Parts: sequence; C-alpha cells; structure tokens
Amino acid sequence: MRRNAARASIHIVLSILANRVYRRLLLAQIASLLGTGLATVALALVAHDLAGPRAASVLGTALAIKMLAYIAIGPWAASLAGIADRRRLLVALDLVRVPLALALPFVSAEWHVYLLIGLLQSASALFSPTFQATIPDILTDERDYTRALSLSRLAYDLEALASPAIAAALLTVVTFHALFAGTAVGFIASALLVLSVRLPSPQPLTDRGWLARAKVGFVVFARTPRLRGLMALNLAVAAPGAIVLVDTVLAVREVLARPEQEVAVALACFGAGSMAAALVLPRLLDRVSDRIVMIGGGVAAPLVLAALAVLPPRWSTLLIAWTLIGLCYGALLTPTGRLLRRSAAPRDRPALFAAQFALSHAAWLVTYPLAGWTATQGGLPVAFVVHGAIGLAAALAAAVLWPARDPVAVEHEHDLPPDHPHLAGGAVRHSHAYVIDALHPRWPRPR
Repeated sequence: MRRNAARASIHIVLSILANRVYRRLLLAQIASLLGTGLATVALALVAHDLAGPRAASVLGTALAIKMLAYIAIGPWAASLAGIADRRRLLVALDLVRVPLALALPFVSAEWHVYLLIGLLQSASALFSPTFQATIPDILTDERDYTRALSLSRLAYDLEALASPAIAAALLTVVTFHALFAGTAVGFIASALLVLSVRLPSPQPLTDRGWLARAKVGFVVFARTPRLRGLMALNLAVAAPGAIVLVDTVLAVREVLARPEQEVAVALACFGAGSMAAALVLPRLLDRVSDRIVMIGGGVAAPLVLAALAVLPPRWSTLLIAWTLIGLCYGALLTPTGRLLRRSAAPRDRPALFAAQFALSHAAWLVTYPLAGWTATQGGLPVAFVVHGAIGLAAALAAAVLWPARDPVAVEHEHDLPPDHPHLAGGAVRHSHAYVIDALHPRWPRPR
C-alpha cells in the first residue's frame, strides 16, 4: 500500500510535464542548477585549498557576499520583469554567468573568490525572481501550480543531490577546478532551452515608477498576516541550511578527516532528504495546511541540530542528520510559492516574488557568516546549538505571526460608492479572495 501511495504521489507530480512550456523551463532550471551544484562543491574545496582550517569562515564570507547581491539587486527584478521581454532577459543573464564561472578555477587569493562570486550572483539575483514569477503566469490552475512547485523544489534538490554525486565521480579523475566548466555548460544549456519557448509577459506597469514597482512586494509582505509568518520562516530555513552548506567541508575534511569526495556525499544526503519531502508534499498538502507543514519543519530541524551537538562525531551520524535536516528544509520551502501566489494579484506577483527573494536571502546573509564564524571560533557543537536556537525561535515566531485560521476568501467592507465597479452591484460588505492592492490596502480585522 505504501508503495502504491508513493507511486501515486510521483504520478501526480509528474503529470504537470504535459505542459510543453513548463517542461522546457523545468529542464532549463535543472541544467542551470546542476551546474550551480558543481560550483557549490568546487567552491567549498577552493575555500579549503586556500584557507585550510579557516575554510568555513572563507566560505561563509563568500556566501554572505552572494546574499548581499541578492538583497541589493533582487527587488529590481520585479521592475525588469514588468518592462522587459522575459525570454531575452533570462537568456542574457544565463550567458553573462558563463565567463564568470569559467574564471573561478584561476583564483589564487581569497579576494578573487569574493569578487567573482559577487559578480556571478548579481546576475543570478535578477534571474531567479524573474524565472519564478513566470511560472504562475504559465500555470494558472492552483493544483497544477502546486505540482509545479514540487517539481521546482526537486530541481533545486538536484543541486544538493545529483550535482554532489556527479562531483564525487568527477573528482576521481579530475581536479576540483574542472568542476567550474560544468557550471558554464549548465548555464549555456539553460539559455538554449529558454530560447526554445515563448514566455508570457504581463503588460508593463506604466502607472508605477521603478521604485514603486520594487516597493510594492514589500508592502504586500508587511500587510499580509501569512506573509509576516513567512518572513520568520525564512530564518527558520536559513539557520539549519547554512550549517549544512558552510560547515560540511569542515566536518568532513577537518573533524572526521575524510577525503574530499565525501564532502559531496554528505551534501547529497541533505539533497536526498529535501527531494523526498518534495515528492510527498503534493498529496500531504491536499489534507494538511501549508502552515502546519512549514512550522513543523521549522521546529524539527533545530531538534536534529541539538542532537548532533551532543552526539560523538561519526560519519554515519552526520549523514543521517543531514538527511533529516534536508526533509525539514524541503517541508519549509516547497509550499512557499503557494503562499506567494495566493497573496498577490497577478500584476503584483513579480514584485512579491522579488521581495521574497530579497527577504529570504537577508536571513541567509546573517546565517552564512555566523555558521562559519561560530564553527571556526567555537567548534561545530557551538555552531549547531546557536543555529538550532535561531531556527526554533524563528519557527515559534511564525506560529504567532501566521494565524491558524487563514482563509483565502475574507469578508470585508469598502468605503466605496455603491456603483463602484469593484462592488459589481453587490453589497458594500462582501467576500472574495483577499489580497493587498489599491482597493484593499489593509488586512481586515477578524470578526
């Protein structure tokens, strides 16, 4: 029976691939992320090659620079998505990243890493929100979009599963510097796949300036209760995720003294856990609310870190812990797109996705360098305890900020003349799917 249920879950998720445009975009995303995953492994090994025991600190700084680029540039993607041809924009950003990836094998100092990562991730900061905001315009049905989110989550998990596995195999025959060539190939393949389809572009928002279009997503976040909870959950995602991405190289190479290929193996276990969550969630979310799933994942991950802090360091323990944290990570991230889609009008979705992109990466900006600094200065158990405490506090804050009763349709009233088009001949007090916009600038108080 369990096997049949698992097959049914996979069938439900994969059925969305009948949509040709989405199928090509998913393949583009997979190609790009496979390349990025190779770069993630290679970058960790570059940091160890340059800094030895200080590798976690160097890697944490490099990833913090990545987050700074995302926070500073990501919100402007909403403006570009509203005025630019999305296909040309996505292809251009893929091609810009190719020479930057090819330059990374030639770094000889820490500042070289920081500079190239800053430039590379500035392009990614424009690419990702534009890509994410395009999907709900292609898949307008809620169920189809939910399945697409799970497949998108699976694609991201390839960065933490298939890419490390490929990297581990390649490292038996080439040096880690050669992995960056795979990154460039991934970006080129992504560009070619995006070129093969037509993408919908919403009408330019000519009634707003650039600054107003960038700002609108943050306004929707601040005034929507479920999204205020999501802001806290962004930190609940980042706290354990930073431990895995920053401190794996320290745990494997320095504490456990294992070969460099096993850095990739440990990262693959994290990806396997997240991928398992993405496969199960479409059926689970038909019966359980997004709120329960996401807050549950936010509470469970710190418990795994707490256990890891007190257990003796063993290879098997690390692999089990990384797999469990991956499950929690997938539970936290997969439903996020559903929250964003139901919380904004179609014209405001690019701005909302861009705001989430910036806000989520603000959490990583804090946790990446903290994971490197605490592990370097106090050891891995201290890093586990600190990040576990941060993740637990964030999950509990989300439980307070996100009301348990969170209907899509909300009863409310307007101070509008009875003949206003929005009322459509109905009562001044009415009910419909409620989002923050010009006619609904505040969330109504519960009755």
